[in-house]
Amino acid sequence: MFLRIALALQTVAVFAAPVTAGVLLTVPSGLVWHSVSAYSVFAASIVHLAAAILAWRPGGGSPRPIVTATVFFVLVLAQIALGIAGVKVVHVPLGVLLFGASLLQLSRHLPERARA
Repeated sequence: MFLRIALALQTVAVFAAPVTAGVLLTVPSGLVWHSVSAYSVFAASIVHLAAAILAWRPGGGSPRPIVTATVFFVLVLAQIALGIAGVKVVHVPLGVLLFGASLLQLSRHLPERARA
């Protein structure tokens, strides 16, 4: 349950990042908004990783979500570094990949009745 909530939070945070990128291009204070969204994606990916660990260890679940959460976290770190460095050629496609990956992870953890 907590893993699903963490994934939903992460997906919303990743969705907000390109919205604030548009604000970045149109408003002088847009850099602040985009920075806040980057911090929220970072925090949400840490919460996701913690939820995956908690779902595995005490709950006796599969360790697979830990691997996906770790890979996602590493990609978020790369995304932040690329954004700070201004490498938009990789930063933008990686953002799209992160959003798709987050949606895919969320869809895999939805209850069966919600998928139908």
